Amino acid sequence: MDLSYYPGCTLKTKAKGLEDSAIASLNALDVRLVEIERWNCCGTVYSLAEDDLAHHLAPVRNLIRVKEQNGDRVGTLCSFCYHTLKRANLMVRNDAEKRKTLNDFMEEEVDYNGEVEVVHLLEVLRDEIGWENIAAKVKVPLKGLKVAPYYGCTLLRPQEVAIDQVERPTILHRLVEALGAEAVDFPFATECCGSFQIVGNPDAITQRAREILSSATRRGAEALVLTCPLCHFNLGQRQPELIQQYSDFTGVPLFYFTQLLAIALGIDPEVCHFELDFVSPLSLLKSKNLVS
Repeated sequence: MDLSYYPGCTLKTKAKGLEDSAIASLNALDVRLVEIERWNCCGTVYSLAEDDLAHHLAPVRNLIRVKEQNGDRVGTLCSFCYHTLKRANLMVRNDAEKRKTLNDFMEEEVDYNGEVEVVHLLEVLRDEIGWENIAAKVKVPLKGLKVAPYYGCTLLRPQEVAIDQVERPTILHRLVEALGAEAVDFPFATECCGSFQIVGNPDAITQRAREILSSATRRGAEALVLTCPLCHFNLGQRQPELIQQYSDFTGVPLFYFTQLLAIALGIDPEVCHFELDFVSPLSLLKSKNLVS
């Protein structure tokens, strides 16, 4: 199966481990991610201002690229990209006046009326491949690994773009279990990591990271699994400071969900780019005999 794929900016730099492990894992599951041509930044966040139509040009242009390549849906990995593309797509579909204004402005582009469906890769794993089929492909069961699924904000809010139940999601839990690991529930699983407050108020992010990470480890988690590069940055980049400030904090490895998938499928760990992590999970994986 081929799936049109929008990578976004961060997956080409700081989050290469998310992209490369996803491409390798999907190949092993007989899904080929076909990167769309001439893509641009999605705009990062969805503007809530009624008169800020210019902010929606970036995501809509990416959807036009998919349409130009005769695609009717596009998959994403970054939850911010998913959120922004999905909401912009719904706006185009549901607001005729804004749709006309955008199309008139982009006079050199083909008209876009919301023909493309936006999906997150987790939805493809759940709805099209299926947990049982994934479990059957596992070559290195993640037995003994206790992982806390961390969802954050943008996959679950608002309701119209949520890929799972807003209050009690299970999609990451089911993936972790299909790979043979133990999914650990914790109270902060759907709390915001602080997002772009890291720019103006990094100390607040440090404390937020401590709350989230400590909540997970108190429940017995050895690591977190997540989907968002910004969550990965906020929860990872502040850990050296937390280790210095708090004697009881020793560091918590973070996994992208595709990295766990790649390890379980027996794919070379090099595609996971663990060298980019602030707290490398390699020692944890080696202690479980999951990598050599």
